[in-house]
Amino acid sequence: MTKLYKKSEITFAILWIVVYVVLSSLADQLSETVGVTKSVTAALQIVMSLILFFWIRNNHLNGKYGFCRSEVPAKRFLYYLPLIIIASTSLWGRARLQYGFPEAFLFMISMCCVGFLEEVIFRGLLFRAMEKNNLKSALIVSSLTFGIGHIVNLFNGSGKDLPSTMCQIVFAVLVGFVLVLIFYHGKSLIPCILFHSLNNALTVFTTEGSLSPQTEMIINLLIIAVVLGGYIFYLIKAFPMKEEHSR
Repeated sequence: MTKLYKKSEITFAILWIVVYVVLSSLADQLSETVGVTKSVTAALQIVMSLILFFWIRNNHLNGKYGFCRSEVPAKRFLYYLPLIIIASTSLWGRARLQYGFPEAFLFMISMCCVGFLEEVIFRGLLFRAMEKNNLKSALIVSSLTFGIGHIVNLFNGSGKDLPSTMCQIVFAVLVGFVLVLIFYHGKSLIPCILFHSLNNALTVFTTEGSLSPQTEMIINLLIIAVVLGGYIFYLIKAFPMKEEHSR
């Protein structure tokens, strides 16, 4: 693994993306076959997370991939309040668990691992591999590939239809851009991992309201787009790229 990384960081990142997406999709299908949601998936993703974590630590890459405190005070990132608002959307309305125990527990474990893996792979491996050649391209590609990767939900048996998948892709692209900006300026992946894991884990809840699911989805997406759009505008204004390069 280390030999491939030293030979080509971009190839290493792409390989991890493919392995993660393919194995996670297969594990989801096996979990459904077993009859316990995320049973196989959670076990697989725990193993993948441990492999990636210890590989980074053993190769002394903690600083490069953001396993450290942020160089920027939380105040300058508005205490990450926009991200907290976004993560709380799963609790808007009358929230209830989608699954019983132990499926809810396995789901949350899996989602926390997804938060770790996707941040390390997309914001860490992929972004860092491209950043040294072209920063703007790295920012855009990291966000777009993260978002477009969610199209796999149409084929992995998750039950997502085209409209909800497209909304998820738009959401993921916006979130991806926010998180890569936070990582680039703060040099820490920890806030990104924490948000991503919490946001994913809270989807174990479903809400019941007076509006139709389609109407709620549109309203939530509009609110999310406004919050994330405003946050992106703030981050770009508060952390000009020219200043970053001149330091």
